[in-house]
Amino acid sequence: MDLNTVWFILIAVLYLGFFVLEGFDFGVGILLPFLGKTDQERRVIINTIGPHWDGNEVWLITAGGATFAAFPHWYATLFSGFYLPLFLILLALILRGVAFEFRSKDENPKWRTFWDWAIFGGSLVPALLFGVAFTNIMAGVPIDANMTYIGGFWNLLNPYALIGGLTSLLGFILHGAVFLSLKTDGEMMTRAQDAARKVWLPATLVLVVFIIATYFFTDVLQQLGINPGPIPIGAFFTMLAAGYFVYTRRSGWAFFMTALTILFATATIFMILYPRVMVSSLDPAYSLTIYNAASSPYTLRVMSIIALIFVPIVLAYQAWSYWVFRKRITAKQELHY
Repeated sequence: MDLNTVWFILIAVLYLGFFVLEGFDFGVGILLPFLGKTDQERRVIINTIGPHWDGNEVWLITAGGATFAAFPHWYATLFSGFYLPLFLILLALILRGVAFEFRSKDENPKWRTFWDWAIFGGSLVPALLFGVAFTNIMAGVPIDANMTYIGGFWNLLNPYALIGGLTSLLGFILHGAVFLSLKTDGEMMTRAQDAARKVWLPATLVLVVFIIATYFFTDVLQQLGINPGPIPIGAFFTMLAAGYFVYTRRSGWAFFMTALTILFATATIFMILYPRVMVSSLDPAYSLTIYNAASSPYTLRVMSIIALIFVPIVLAYQAWSYWVFRKRITAKQELHY
């Protein structure tokens, strides 16, 4: 295994971590205006992700930085061709971060309601557009021989990509509802469990439609064969298992299964891509790969040394933070958000 492959896997792992961890953040933010009936209940909901949401976004920042350093041509084509949707994602994440900090600055109900809906919008837009973006990357976009995206914004909003966006959106909402049922108690926990039960079926149906569509709109048969292997198949069966645990109100196992579903589904996208990083719909020869889009071998070696030193430290710190804030949030506790 060469360093090009190693860094492709590392970037895939960073996105896996981002979608699994930030996925429940997005889901909680989307559910906030609907499950929180009072200001105190909404504060409880926000406090479930308060210690984690900004740390979870580090995975995305690191993935972008690693892409820029390891595969600069991938970074250039992706961020120029997908400029508008990525800009919308950035605006949504900024609005969401500001909302978390600003909503408690004034006790006026209208002020807090505005920022609660800002959290909703700032969570919904990335949850939808990340699915759209990765579906397009996997299916293929118009990239010419100069590694330049020559399509427009509306090329990205094709039916298959929108199915992918809806799949990620519903998957994150389900993930967030199950997380809330783990982190709250009493009536709020019951509402979160009921929300998970309502979302599971449409999320599963859309996932099935997305899987079927993938066989028509991508070259998955050429990349993985008729039998795609345990990881893609596992995504479907862990989703079914999540439904069983959701309906039996076993939230711990349900959360584990929704996390596995997101992990397996994201891993499948990278499996279909490899050794490509962006597929050209104009000509397969124009596709960006881990070789023609990569930095020099020396750069990859230096990056590998740095990653071996600092990545374990970051992982240990984040695991420690989740352990420290592992207890349920209740209305009786002092709330700050």
